[in-house]
Amino acid sequence: MWIWTVWMLQFFEMVRSKPTQKKAPQQPPQYRQYPPRPDGPPEVVHPMWLLKALAVVLVAALVCGYGALCLLLYQGQWQLILHPARTTSHPAEVAGAPVEFVRFGPDETAVPQLTGWTIPAAAGGRYAGVTVLFLPSGDGSLADSAPTLGLLHGLGLTVFGVDYRGYGESVAVHPNQERMMADADASFVYLTTSRGIPARQIVPYGVGLGASLAAHLAAEHGEIPGVIVDSPAADPLATVEGDPRTHYLPVKLLLHDRFPLADLLATLKTPKLLLLPGASNRMLGSAADPKMTIELPERSSAVYGETMTRSLTRFLDAYITANGIQQMQIR
Repeated sequence: MWIWTVWMLQFFEMVRSKPTQKKAPQQPPQYRQYPPRPDGPPEVVHPMWLLKALAVVLVAALVCGYGALCLLLYQGQWQLILHPARTTSHPAEVAGAPVEFVRFGPDETAVPQLTGWTIPAAAGGRYAGVTVLFLPSGDGSLADSAPTLGLLHGLGLTVFGVDYRGYGESVAVHPNQERMMADADASFVYLTTSRGIPARQIVPYGVGLGASLAAHLAAEHGEIPGVIVDSPAADPLATVEGDPRTHYLPVKLLLHDRFPLADLLATLKTPKLLLLPGASNRMLGSAADPKMTIELPERSSAVYGETMTRSLTRFLDAYITANGIQQMQIR
């Protein structure tokens, strides 16, 4: 017990004898010194400067908005001109004739991009040696042209119709002039290579905007014996300019899907059958000879089919069979 008491006394003695640290005196707070304000009224922003800044912001916003509208028109102009329709099936026959459904036009991956219908002519028919390459309009799909395909087959022709990319059962991409022209070229190559049909036995038949593609093929391949233009579409430039959504936009600078036709026909020496509604006669009046121009009645007219049949027969007899295929085969 006494040992513990001695130890406690020594401990308290050590604590009492330990020097205490003195705290440093607190420094007064330091304040930043600013120069004294000059005498006079306070500075203010001039209202004119604010108006100018606001005007610059508004002008920049208008320019950006206008540029965005121009970009939308440039990228989406095809939607104002072309109206594709997709299908998931095809008919087994057209006008009582069997339809052969084909896929062709492979890309870099060897995947077919296009679909088409082949309706073979009856053996021994009057025009059995002629194949019509049918290029439909930019609206709907090939299925909408079934009545015309049946009429052509009824004349004894072999008919091959194509759905462009973006149409029917072909690959799903948005169409434009460049792709549709490439698809028309691919269809012609398919007929001449895979089908082994000589170019002198192929007659392009274009409806609506497809008329431009048919004329393009005839201009590119001089051995084609004739070309048929059916109800060509109005000038795409006029169509887009007439759309209220394009007012105040530089349509002529932005529109690249023009589907040229009139200027092409004016220099094309290939025999031409121009099947024109009354309003289209002036548009293609400058087409070069040789040509045959027929004014079509309304499609709903009772004489429409008769007019088409008579006109096609005259053209085939005058330019294709008599002056083209038969003579070339004799050689």
